[in-house]
Amino acid sequence: MAKPHVKRAVRGATVNTASHRFNLPQVEADGDWLDARADIDGAAAPLRTSVTVEQPRTIITRNSSPDVFFDRSINPYRGCEHGCIYCFARPTHAYHDLSPGLDFETRLFAKPQAAALLRAELRKPGYAVAPIALGTNTDPYQPIERDWRITRGIIELLAETRHPLTITTKSDRVTRDIDLLSAMAAEELAGVAMSITSLDPKIAATIEPRAPHPERRLRAVRMLADAGVPVYVSIAPVIPSITDHELEHLVERAAEAGATSCFFIPVRLPHEVAPLFRAWLDEHFPDRAGKVMSIIQSLRGGRDNDPDFFTRMQGAGPWAELMRTRFRIACRKHGLGNRGRPLRTDLFRPPAGPQGELF
Repeated sequence: MAKPHVKRAVRGATVNTASHRFNLPQVEADGDWLDARADIDGAAAPLRTSVTVEQPRTIITRNSSPDVFFDRSINPYRGCEHGCIYCFARPTHAYHDLSPGLDFETRLFAKPQAAALLRAELRKPGYAVAPIALGTNTDPYQPIERDWRITRGIIELLAETRHPLTITTKSDRVTRDIDLLSAMAAEELAGVAMSITSLDPKIAATIEPRAPHPERRLRAVRMLADAGVPVYVSIAPVIPSITDHELEHLVERAAEAGATSCFFIPVRLPHEVAPLFRAWLDEHFPDRAGKVMSIIQSLRGGRDNDPDFFTRMQGAGPWAELMRTRFRIACRKHGLGNRGRPLRTDLFRPPAGPQGELF
């Protein structure tokens, strides 16, 4: 049977519809001649990435969700140029009167004061130490980190204070900081989760158009493992009828690359992600769009998304149980666990002196 044609995606979302969830106004074209260029020569102007400096008052975000392993996180950036169509963080752009679609991928926010804000928070009397998670909302190693180096500054401070951290990324750029991560890992203070959704470069380029090639990510897993950094492979999300057939192979390749454990999450489609995902399916996988959504709804109690604690990360029903069974068998076959080792919290020393304080 012939395989469907997979189109090369320049960006992830196929539309840029404004969100109406907060009754925000529609944004209209300003009449600039560039907006009408498609009418003149038939080619739309390429979207360029813009970065706006954000000035938050605090940098640590706290949560009490029973579905995640951390209670605090830091996101150096808002929005993400990787353009992953399934990204559950897309709806956060609606708070800025921006589209969770292409705006999320092209109109980014950076927090250059992140390390200084973190230094101030770590110096507060009574600060209770627990691992800080980086990359829980948007990727800390997305392309703009090359120039802004905000993630690097945060890790430098955490290394200085011997504070535990975890990192989730789908970029091999994390190996740039292997000097810091290796030293922290030697004291059981660091772990990295590398997200790999598909090993098929055509599918990966469509789902995650500006993320590094899967083989580059696997090489990063090997480099981190060889440097003594515990590495976990996140197979998230698993998309039925598009990537679910790769589950066992992904576990095998993760083990070969030196990962110590794996975990997976079925695709989630909260808020504006669902219509974006449906439009993406219609564009890139029209031959199976109905089947994909039918299986997703069977995982989510008949809905596009299940927001409930305990089931939202796992899915429910026969399809979810089948994936869990396949995953457990694959991990057992290749000697992988599904939990990382606990990180130490007893080595922390608060930042000394006024260095880095905000004015």
